[in-house]
Amino acid sequence: MYKVLFIHKVFPGQFIHLARRLACLPGVQVDAMASEPAETVDGVTLHRYVLHNGGESRTHPYLTRTEAAVWQGQSVLAACTLLSQAGYRPDLVIGHHGWGELLFVKDLWPDVPLVGYFEFYYQGTGADVGFDPPAPLSLYDLARVRALNMVNLLQLEAVDRGVSPTRWQRSLHPRPYQEKLALIHEGIDTAIASPGVPTAMLLPDGHRLSPGQEIVTYVARDLEPYRGFHIMMRAAVPLLRSRPTTRLVIAGGDSSCYGPPPSGGESWREHMLAELAGDLPTDRVHFTGHIPHADFINLMRLSRAHLYLTYPFVLSWSMLEAMACGVSLVASDTGPVTEVVQHGVNGLLVPFHDPVAVASGLATALSMSAKPRKQLQMAARQTVVERFDLEKVGLPGWLEMLHREFGLPRPC
Repeated sequence: MYKVLFIHKVFPGQFIHLARRLACLPGVQVDAMASEPAETVDGVTLHRYVLHNGGESRTHPYLTRTEAAVWQGQSVLAACTLLSQAGYRPDLVIGHHGWGELLFVKDLWPDVPLVGYFEFYYQGTGADVGFDPPAPLSLYDLARVRALNMVNLLQLEAVDRGVSPTRWQRSLHPRPYQEKLALIHEGIDTAIASPGVPTAMLLPDGHRLSPGQEIVTYVARDLEPYRGFHIMMRAAVPLLRSRPTTRLVIAGGDSSCYGPPPSGGESWREHMLAELAGDLPTDRVHFTGHIPHADFINLMRLSRAHLYLTYPFVLSWSMLEAMACGVSLVASDTGPVTEVVQHGVNGLLVPFHDPVAVASGLATALSMSAKPRKQLQMAARQTVVERFDLEKVGLPGWLEMLHREFGLPRPC
């Protein structure tokens, strides 16, 4: 029996498709280790670890996140040690680098291959830090950002193989380690994320979306600046003023996943509604909160134009899934996006920091005649099918790499 152990704080995360596939392979046993699992996966035995944190309040400010990662890694080590004492030994460990969970796995199982998923390496310039608002950083800031990578470097050194999902994300890592990072996206299920006949959708505020309406959509895990929420809201003012039948549908939560909340303690949604009070036609702006994936797909099929904005940061699945649905995409001309979107070919690119230009890009997408719109939408889907499809690219890339380098049994 070939044993695979996944380690991911909120398992399954990026490993959902891979874990499902491995759990179906004859002769393969799949386990997972998590502290806050998001869901169970059929055929995967889930083990929980308890986070122990004995940090001192006098920790150097540069080391706050590093210390948290060490505690996280030590908690994983303790839980894995208990499994080992019970007779468990994996043939392969696959984990996410983000929280420090992979730091000490090799100290317990030095001969077990370790594969890490590396999606972001902090930069003092050229990525998210100092991007919004654009501003030079102090030496304090540069030193703080450099210190954030201590844990990343330790895990890069520890793994036998790393994986990054896009070229841009891989390029952020130190050049000596880039050859260690295979370029494999986890994959988009283009059979589910696909064009189709939309159905009417009842929103939480009681409004009913119907096919044929002029609908602009914006989706993010959480409504925050890292995904351009503030820019989108400011762009909505001139857009909705100039197009009196357009409705803006915004899906996402009120937390701050990547950056801080507003200084006043409210959510970014509340903050932006207050900023734009009197200017934004709120009767045509609809917030849905988090929505089920099936509703997201239907919303993309209803959408006349979909807006995706992001800092130079991790690329969202939602953009790729929207493209796979054949949506007319308007997106920021930032690094993770321009690797995928070519202006005028499979989407429209707009400058992140310019709400007026964002509104203009959306108006252009909404005003396209049928033929160029169809060409743009077909090209968007084709891009995802060719480069990110789950069954053609994502899973085959993972399975072939794991078989070739670590002896994972091939599918029958």
